[in-house]
Amino acid sequence: MKFCCYCGSGVEQRIPAGDNRMRFVCTQCQVIHYQNPRIVAGCLPVWGEQVLLCRRAIEPRRGYWTLPAGFMENGETMAEAALRETDEEACARVRDLQLYTLFDLPHISQLYVFFRAELVDLNFCAGEESLEVQLFHEREIPWNELAFPTVGRTLECYFADRREQHYPIRNEGMAAFRPRQ
Repeated sequence: MKFCCYCGSGVEQRIPAGDNRMRFVCTQCQVIHYQNPRIVAGCLPVWGEQVLLCRRAIEPRRGYWTLPAGFMENGETMAEAALRETDEEACARVRDLQLYTLFDLPHISQLYVFFRAELVDLNFCAGEESLEVQLFHEREIPWNELAFPTVGRTLECYFADRREQHYPIRNEGMAAFRPRQ
């Protein structure tokens, strides 16, 4: 950041009085410009024994498979963001959203939130950000072609939890992201 979005003057990095972190502070109007983590909200759409995945048409990780998800917009709830992303990326409708996984990724200042949900019907197709959309049984998941560790971990949890028919809300940090064995 180089300029204040309020008055256009230059900014400098310093620790403001009463704070304990470096912040961008306007040299003229003294506005403190806070930078906070971004929230990625998504959905684990389920149809019977299958889950819906999207092959990404955009970077990062173009061509890799993912759950429909994206950055939350101002003015929407996490569930609304998950519904919107599912519609945008898979043109799919879901119901019965249940909070499922939360992943803290402080090294990239992001929080990932996935909801389990039931597909309303099989009327889905690739949206603008997807090359293709497909239902997968557990044995068919392209594990080595998943775009992000959070997606792989959510799927691992889901299939394990499905065997037990118990779906706890999971909150994990970076320790959860280890290579698949």
